[in-house]
This record gives sequence, C-alpha cells and structure tokens, in this order.
Amino acid sequence: MTIPSEWLRAELAEVCEIFMGQSPSSNAINTEGKGLPFFQGKSEFQDVFPENRRFCESPLRIAEKNDVLMSVRAPVGPVNIARETSGFGRGLCAIRAEKGIDYKYVFFQLRSMESYISSLGTGSTFTAINRKDVESLSVAIAPEKEQVRIVEKLEELFSDLDNGVAELKAAQTKLTQYRQSLLKSAVEGTLTQQWRETHKPKETGTQLLERILIERRQRWEEQKLKEFKEKDKKPPKDWQKKYKEPVKPETSELPELPDGWVWTSLDMLGDIVSGITKGNKRKGEVTTREVPYLRVANVQRGYLDLSVIKTIEATEDEIRKFTLEIGDILFNEGGDRDKLGRGWVWYGEVENCIHQNHVFRMRPYLKELVPELISHHGNTFGQQWFQSAGKQTTNLASINMGILKRFPVPLAPAEEQVILFDQLNMELSNIDAQIKNVASGLKQTDAQRKNILKSAFSGELVNQDPKDEPASVLLERIKEEREVLAKQAKPKRVKKKSSEAEKIMDTLREVLLAEDDWIDSQEAFRRCGVTDGTDSDRIEELYAELRRLDKAKILDTKRIGDHDQLKLKSNS
Repeated sequence: MTIPSEWLRAELAEVCEIFMGQSPSSNAINTEGKGLPFFQGKSEFQDVFPENRRFCESPLRIAEKNDVLMSVRAPVGPVNIARETSGFGRGLCAIRAEKGIDYKYVFFQLRSMESYISSLGTGSTFTAINRKDVESLSVAIAPEKEQVRIVEKLEELFSDLDNGVAELKAAQTKLTQYRQSLLKSAVEGTLTQQWRETHKPKETGTQLLERILIERRQRWEEQKLKEFKEKDKKPPKDWQKKYKEPVKPETSELPELPDGWVWTSLDMLGDIVSGITKGNKRKGEVTTREVPYLRVANVQRGYLDLSVIKTIEATEDEIRKFTLEIGDILFNEGGDRDKLGRGWVWYGEVENCIHQNHVFRMRPYLKELVPELISHHGNTFGQQWFQSAGKQTTNLASINMGILKRFPVPLAPAEEQVILFDQLNMELSNIDAQIKNVASGLKQTDAQRKNILKSAFSGELVNQDPKDEPASVLLERIKEEREVLAKQAKPKRVKKKSSEAEKIMDTLREVLLAEDDWIDSQEAFRRCGVTDGTDSDRIEELYAELRRLDKAKILDTKRIGDHDQLKLKSNS
C-alpha cells in the first residue's frame, strides 16, 4: 500500500514498547473485584475499552491506561485499549506508544491489520504469534499532527457507523424476539385460533393419540415376533403382557391447551434411541466400514449445521440401527446447559448418515405427525423444561433417555397441524427475510469500516499539511530518546526457570495432579489446550474424562461465584 511522501514505514518495535503477557496462578484470579482488572483474550474484546469481568491481586504483567492490547493466542489479531491499569495473561500482549505516536492511531491501524496479523499465527494445538512477530509488524507512521487529525476523523465516521449498527442490532433483537414469540404462539395453538373457530377437524388430538398408541403397540409386537422367529422360538404364553406402556406426561403445571388438543409425552409419539458411542471397544474381530455421523456440534437450535460432517467406523448392525431417516427429530443430550434438548428435523441431507450417542433420535410412529412442530416445541417450551429437568455435574449438563421420554408435547388434530405448519412457515419466511436484510446491513457497515481504515492509513482520509513536521523527524527523535534511556542503568531481569514454564497437558487428570490444589475448571481446560478455536471433539473428549473422574468418585468439586473448582481427592 502506497503512503504519502511525508510518511514513513517502520517496524512496530521502533515506535512502541512491546510487553508479552504472562498468566498468574488461577488462584490469584477472582470475580469479586479484588486487585487489578484482568484480561486474557478475545472474549473480552467485543468493544473498544473492554468491560472486565475478572480481577487479579498479583498479576505478572501489567498494562498501563491507554496501552493497546492485542490477542496473540487463538485467535490471533483482535486488539483493544486498556481503559485503566490492568493485569493481562499470556494470551495478550501490551503495546505502549512512544511520545509523539498517538495510541489511538496505533490501535486503529492494528485493527485495520487484524486479518493479516491473524495469518501469521502458527501452531497445531492452537495458533499463536511470538514477540518477534509483533515487533516486526510494519506500520505506516504519519506526522504527529496528522495522526491526531486521522484519529478525530475516524472517531467521527465510526460514531455514525456505530449509531447505524446499534439501530440494526436493535432491529435484529426485536425480530429474534418476535420469531420466538411466533413459535411459542404456534405450539400453544394461538396461531390457529381463528381457523378453529370456523373449522371442525374430523379427528381430535385425543383420537389421533389413540391411533398412535395402537400403532406403537403393534410395532412392539411385530418386533418381538420377529425376535422369536430369528431365535427359532415359539412365543411364550401371555408374552404380550410384557409390553411396556409409554410414559405419561405430568400435566399439573402445564398450560391449558385449546379444545381438541391434548398433552402427550415424547415417548407416546415416537421411538427414541441414542446413537453410536465414539471409541466403543468391540469384542473380537468385527467388520466395520466408515460412514458419516452427526455430532452435537451439527445439531443446533432450529437448524442443522452440516458444514463439517465427520465419519466413524461402524458395524453393519450399528449402521442399520442408527441410520437416520427423513422426518427423524433430533435432540442433543447436552454438554453445556444451553445445548440441552436443542435440535431439529432430519431431511436426509447426507446419505447413509448415523448419529452419535450424545444425539438422541425420535422417529414418529405415524406420518400424520408434523415433526417440525414437535422440534419447535422442544426449542421453545423445551429449552427451559430441559434445563430444569436436566442433570448437572461440575461444568456438565445432560438429559438422559428417561428425561427425554417424559418431555410433555402438545398434540393438535392432524388437520390443524398441517394448517399450523403452513401458517408458521409463511410467517417465519417473512421474519427470516427481514433478519437476512439486517445481517446484510451489518455486513455492509463492517465492509465500510474496513474501507475507511484502509483509506486512513494510505493517507487518503484527511489532507496532508506541508507545515507538519515530517514523520522522519519524529522517528529520529524517538530513536535518540531511546538511546539516552538505554545508557541508563537497568535492573537485571531474573530469568524464569524452565521448570516453571507452563506446558499443555493431554488429560485433565495430569492437570489436577500437577496443581495439587483447587483449580478453576476453565483454567484446567485451558491447560489442556482448550481455547476459543478448539475443535469440539477435543472439548467433548475432556467432558467425557470429567464424567469418568466424577463417576469414579475421585474428583472433588465446589462452586465459587460463576465457576466450578476442581481437585483430585487425596487418595487418588
């Protein structure tokens, strides 16, 4: 990128001091306001001048007010400004502008370079950049007075953009709220109230349920007879009496339904199964083949994210048992509380696809049932219901087969379900179109912001003033002042012993053994290499290890504030 003749290019280290972060002990970090504000990474970098959520009484690295903070570890590149003296961890570095270099000028220029800085990241477990990468960043230095004019113009333009963004986000929030309200009115019957006033279905929800339950029993009997035949056995006397009736819903605290509707349980409406277990050890030699499978990450609330479909080795019996069919309704077992019961409907997007054990599949007994309505109900009413009914262990939340079978579902007459689905789809299409337009507007403002930054640091945003002191003079003055400071005596730095260096560990057990004391669960995960960009399979693997440690009764847990503390029991 070309720059004006009065500007100069320099390495960041020539115009700023660089301080790489270092993380203190997790025991020194708190949420009670004790010590200095403490920052670690991108989650705190959504807006300029971040609001801190954590504090540290003994930080190992301190940023001064107006230092630019840059994320140097997964993800690499996001920048912000310290609004006050703050501690910062190894995921960040602090960049302190020299006299004559406007700190906001540095901040805005580095923000314009975020994509490039991100591309410098290397690493297999997580990407990162080192001190040399930061110091050698090439920045365009304008005359001191022009820096001020550029910052003032940027703040003026960005203020207008921010106002527009705020309006778009407000509209986005209202549309999202309206979408949820619409879904709620659909599954509660409000959306088809007028239709019911002029139409009388041939069959009520109660009558439909009777047909479903007859079909449920018939399928069970057919399956049992098939099993007897395969084993070459004659059905024993009264074998039909072993049929297990479906779980009935607890309706005492449920809202009243419209006339013709009835409360049912998920167990009444369809066949529910868990999926294949990853890493399952099989006895003896068995033949397997590779097939695609759905993970928790694929099953979102109201849609499926099929951008990454992984494969798994499965036997032919497992493939027959777990292969998904069009119309299957998917529910997540959990992991985090917001994932409980989350799901959507399978439309056969991936051929011969099965599902893992953390994703439940419900297959309706009758084709008259509209699966989307059941899934919408699970994603609205069910969101709070599953959180209330789910089990919580340390950082993990889950629902099991028994909980899922008890899930109460409103059943409308088959005719009304069709009308309801059509009306809902029409309304949702309108809302989704508006949401898409808002998202497009937000994307455009982001592009405008990038174009403004590009013009600012190519010298096109404000006019150059020939009376300004050239950047070459400014850089020479900074160099001379540094040389003077370098001649002054400096205290010797104490080199950190290599034995103190933190390393990424493979298992949570290793982390807990090394700590030999209470440790924040998020810190324990971080020491296993978990960051914002970590693959979901790795996170699920650590969650599974937590379950094993808890089940083996060798894990102590306690709740402090918003986080769980972990420690291995002394005899483990």
